[in-house]
Amino acid sequence: MQNGTLLAAVDLGSNSFRLEIGRLDHDQIHRTEYLKETVRQGSGLDEARKLTPEAMQRGLDCLARFGERLAGFKRTQVRAVATQTLREARNREEFLRSAQQVLGFPIDVISGREEARLIYLGVAHLLPQSPERRLVVDIGGRSTELILGQQFQARVMESYRVGSVAWSMRYFPDGQFTERAFESAEIAAKAVLDEALSAYGRDTWDVAYGSSGTIGAVGDVLGAAGWDATKITREGLDWLLERLLAARSADRVRMDGLKDDRRPVLGGGLSVLRALFDLLGIDEMQTAQGALRHGALYDLLDREHGETDIRSATVQRLATKFEADPAQSERVGRVARHLLRQLRTSDDPEVLARQQRKLGWAAQLHEIGSLISHSDYHKHGAYVLDNADALGFAVPELHRLSLLVLGHRGKLRKLDADFSDELFVHQLLSLRLAVILCHARRDPDLKGLKLDATASQFTLCVAPAWRAAYPQSVHLLREEALAWQKTPWTFKPT
Repeated sequence: MQNGTLLAAVDLGSNSFRLEIGRLDHDQIHRTEYLKETVRQGSGLDEARKLTPEAMQRGLDCLARFGERLAGFKRTQVRAVATQTLREARNREEFLRSAQQVLGFPIDVISGREEARLIYLGVAHLLPQSPERRLVVDIGGRSTELILGQQFQARVMESYRVGSVAWSMRYFPDGQFTERAFESAEIAAKAVLDEALSAYGRDTWDVAYGSSGTIGAVGDVLGAAGWDATKITREGLDWLLERLLAARSADRVRMDGLKDDRRPVLGGGLSVLRALFDLLGIDEMQTAQGALRHGALYDLLDREHGETDIRSATVQRLATKFEADPAQSERVGRVARHLLRQLRTSDDPEVLARQQRKLGWAAQLHEIGSLISHSDYHKHGAYVLDNADALGFAVPELHRLSLLVLGHRGKLRKLDADFSDELFVHQLLSLRLAVILCHARRDPDLKGLKLDATASQFTLCVAPAWRAAYPQSVHLLREEALAWQKTPWTFKPT
């Protein structure tokens, strides 16, 4: 990307939605605009874990305003991510259809560990570079992320289902602050976070940093009261707890530095933070400027450079873990990319390169299910991908990859896929044909093969000499034509 390019990140959190816009300047992103709206979708989940119509509308109204500000941005300039509330919501697809339309850009529902990675990336980019071992904590509305890392590299990441909105609703439902309520909330938080002790113990990090949300609000209040504004201490948390108990209820809390939107969820957030201090042996925590939205911005830059795209490293790690044949994967990937290039001749070269990269990932992973069982290995591979914590990937993005792995062989009617998605169908056909052409596990002869697409029909032109030389491949191509008959598309080898 060129210097001066505007980039934007949208964070659909459980408590607030945020829009961060920054200008690129020599691999650094400098803020030009920041918008935040309290939406409280996290408190809009009903007993069936569905977003209520009111919660949906609050979110859509906010995203419509964000969408107006983002008019004119290209798709490659915007990253929108959704976190715990939409991970939980059983009707999230209903919300996302409308949300993406009003925002004007795709919204990625990311896993807890991917959220943790992006938080660390955002924090690290706004800190001075140092070899120190860092513990980064982010207490959100419905989840808390813990990360260990050094410099820009997150090494241990986890997300726990405990947060300021969830704990406020559960332990302070009427906004009443009592010693017993705080004690119960802290004990419950420790029960959820207890397993973190083995991975995040005091000997695993040098400095603790707190990001965004609850920790930012606590830091603001303590700073306004005369405490060191750059850090949170145990003494400061004790003082704040005393102030909340003295107020007796959330609506009576009046403190400098405390914003109105944070008051109803401060009790839950403080109880989680105090539990973490006790559990992990934290004496003081530095308040960090970076957050999830900043990590999403820097991740946009990494995605533009294939060599730094963490998704490529994740795919390689999975392929290695499941002992996929690297020679066959590379062979299938090379042929699949060649075929896709023939189908997408009108695409911008940069767009085509991204499409080919994703197709290459499917080729790298198409045989990972073989380690589980050779029978129906494509189904095992798809299951692994649908249930993997794959850093860098959003949940829908990983599912799309799993569909390519599932569909690379066998019947197509088993795919719960959108066959009106032309790009997906082009990638799927390219991968299936590549697997057929590489069936002997050696480099195929591609001379005399030409793949074309018109409307909903694919035609593979095959030279007579090629037919005579590779009769098994010709047979498999005829079988492939039959496989496409029960889809809206047809494939014809001629």
